Amino acid sequence: MSDHQRIHPDPVTPATDLESQQKPTAPLVPRGSSRSDHGNPAEPQPPYQRTIPIQYSKPPKKRHCCRRFLCCILCFFFILIMIVGILAAIIYFGFDPKLPKYSVDGMTITQFNQNNDNTLSAQFNVNITARNPNTKIGISYEGGSRLTVIYMGTTLCQGSFPKFYQGHRNTTVLNIPMTGQAQDATGLMNSLQAQIQTGVVPLVLRAKVPVRIKLGKLKLPKWKPIVRCRVNVNTLATDNVIRIRDSSCSFKFKL
Repeated sequence: MSDHQRIHPDPVTPATDLESQQKPTAPLVPRGSSRSDHGNPAEPQPPYQRTIPIQYSKPPKKRHCCRRFLCCILCFFFILIMIVGILAAIIYFGFDPKLPKYSVDGMTITQFNQNNDNTLSAQFNVNITARNPNTKIGISYEGGSRLTVIYMGTTLCQGSFPKFYQGHRNTTVLNIPMTGQAQDATGLMNSLQAQIQTGVVPLVLRAKVPVRIKLGKLKLPKWKPIVRCRVNVNTLATDNVIRIRDSSCSFKFKL
């Protein structure tokens, strides 16, 4: 090789041309961002929106309302029972109440015969003794009372108590007229004749008398006591003296 021969290097291709010829094998990541494991950060992302949690309206608290209602009712009844108990204690210890006593002392029959239409007409006079053993309580007998004489479930006659006031520790004898008419006189008379042969005829006297109790100057509301007396007599004939063998009366209040 001669001294005049020069060796020239290959022309260098500009870096920009090389870079333009090479295609990227991976998507470019913008500066200040990092690669996501779940997607391509190069793809456009939707704008950020603040999510507000949805609040559903709660249903009305029916159970709580029912519980409050039941509690109010229970409280009301509890207070009412307390008031009634206090009043009952005041009456019991302050007035010492005792039940009145009744007894059937006599009975006469003015009519007891069978009619042509197979009915039985009866007229009784019943003597009843009413006793009020209370020292501080009076009894006022109101109108609308009813006294019934019953034989074996059949009503023989009816009457009513007179209206009167019975004071403290008072005994009142009442003569009550009673009349009535019963059906099926034939069967009734046959049964009575069989009872008369035994010497004991069972009767029931049932009295329903409205009364008002008077505590000093205070009158309580009207009550309807029921008096039931079981009476055994020897006969029901009009031409004989009726003798009461035994009697027992029970008493109960009915509001």
